[in-house]
Amino acid sequence: MTITVFITSLLGAMGLGMPIAFALLLCGVALMLHLGNFDTQILAQNLLEGTNNYPLMAVPFFMLAGELMNAGGLSQRIVRVADALVGHVRGGLGYVAIIATAIVASISGSAVADTAAVAALLIPMMRNAGYNVPRAAGLIAAGGIIAPVVPPSIALVVFGVAAQLSITKLFLTGLFPGLMMALTLAFTWWLCAKKEPGAGPRKFEPRALAAALVDGVWALALPLVIIGGMKFGVFTPTEAAVVAVVYSLLVGALVYRQLDLKRLPALMLTAAKTSSAVMFLVACALVSAWLITIADIPAQATALLEPFIDNKILLMFVIMVLVVVVGTALDLMPTVLILTPILMPVITKAGIDPLYFGVMFIMNNAIGLLTPPVGTVLNVVSGVARTNLDTVIKGVWPFLLAQTLLMFLFVLFPQLVMVPARWFY
Repeated sequence: MTITVFITSLLGAMGLGMPIAFALLLCGVALMLHLGNFDTQILAQNLLEGTNNYPLMAVPFFMLAGELMNAGGLSQRIVRVADALVGHVRGGLGYVAIIATAIVASISGSAVADTAAVAALLIPMMRNAGYNVPRAAGLIAAGGIIAPVVPPSIALVVFGVAAQLSITKLFLTGLFPGLMMALTLAFTWWLCAKKEPGAGPRKFEPRALAAALVDGVWALALPLVIIGGMKFGVFTPTEAAVVAVVYSLLVGALVYRQLDLKRLPALMLTAAKTSSAVMFLVACALVSAWLITIADIPAQATALLEPFIDNKILLMFVIMVLVVVVGTALDLMPTVLILTPILMPVITKAGIDPLYFGVMFIMNNAIGLLTPPVGTVLNVVSGVARTNLDTVIKGVWPFLLAQTLLMFLFVLFPQLVMVPARWFY
């Protein structure tokens, strides 16, 4: 009965068009009423405590770092380096998009910010070069979902807080799967690029590459600073976010001199608006998470999944299919915040490594950003490409299928994720 109240209240509120955060809050109220312990003071206290968490401080700082990176010219220089490196091969701008999204992902931590930055730079170039625009838009959208998997992923920060796991270890666990996602896209694009009539080869110019590297070295160094600093224990993920902000600000304003300090208040306001939406969502979700625990819903979910618990691979397969289905209707953050407190006890009882599950869970939810009808990343790239959503959906299918197959490959062979992760630790 408790699960019925939870699902009915949540879906009912969403069906009425209520924002996800308020739907989660209403769901919490419904659970309190069902349990007979409704108390506004407890509700308010848990709402405030939901965001009173040190690791969550990384979210606004990484948001601001992404804004500064785009305004300060770091994104443009990353694209130039990638273009000088692989732009001469057939379908070269597609490989440029993959490299650029992978590098920007290791700075921004946000799929939407990553996709918007790279799409704004590359889609006009690809259109002018004669590329198939829907396919190009689909490629960039698929590249954008690398951001939630690799550090400094905001989604991994939120999952780590909800699951009470080490965010540094989650970050390092996501490195190799993120790299494999990029390589999978490159292989899929290699198959598709043969059909690109306007993607003829051009001569490779070592001098152009050298010049692009010299000009872009400061931009390329930022991911190394963030990842290296966390791996060697120089700073925590939250401190890494502050380092990313200061680095982006100094490089954009003093080195590249492209960041106008007069724009700084506007950039901070944009980052604050985005962060406040995420933080309020987290606060409301953690109220529901507390009540989910009180109502013993995880035990009921464990009982439902009991037939699969003895087989880790089968259990992971069932959970991943469940998340795929949920991901078609919910955005990434709500799915993470709703399902994490329900699924973690199941994972613990089955003896599955929680770090492995965390990365797989986030990767699955990231893929959900490409699936209609929600498809947040699809909507972003559709707006930038100035094309309707239906054509972008047609263009993204090969890459969506490739990323989904890679995810289930990781389900079958968990060692592909955890063996490299232990080296990064």
